[in-house]
Amino acid sequence: MSDAGNRTRFEAAVLPHLDAAYGLARWIVRDDAAAEDVVQDASLRAFRFFERMHGDNPRAWFLAVVRNACLDWLKERRRHAAEESYDDDAHGAPHDATSSAFEPPEAAVARAAESRWLHGCILALPLEYREVLVLRELEELSYKEISTIVGVPMGTVMSRLARGRDLLQRRVLQSGRRRSS
Repeated sequence: MSDAGNRTRFEAAVLPHLDAAYGLARWIVRDDAAAEDVVQDASLRAFRFFERMHGDNPRAWFLAVVRNACLDWLKERRRHAAEESYDDDAHGAPHDATSSAFEPPEAAVARAAESRWLHGCILALPLEYREVLVLRELEELSYKEISTIVGVPMGTVMSRLARGRDLLQRRVLQSGRRRSS
């Protein structure tokens, strides 16, 4: 196939999933700028190996490439092992100009604080639970797609999802009690 034809097929199959790729990368690497870099690297990898794409689901295939790029990025930075503390500027919810026009500033501040608090609870989950939770609940992927992306059997996906939800619930309740004290 010609280079132009391959590029066109790649753009049609993969580029619509860049937002999902960035979302997944952001949750895995916990850094906005690093997530952008990882997605760019993953996009280059995906383009280079596009002809060898496995399966008929380009979204699942591309998100698997992104996940692997994230894991490579984490391995490279493992020598800086200390877990990063939650950074409101880096991980806070994006400001939505339309919502602040209809609510008082106090409500907007409270909503942003709740969002940061929940993101912090999710970020505190171990990676194996966090990634399946994000793929299922935020990206709305099927168990089969998640299984393909993460490279584990579907039963393991369901088990990790159940444990991740349970752990998140406990963290939210525990953290909520501390916040109200």
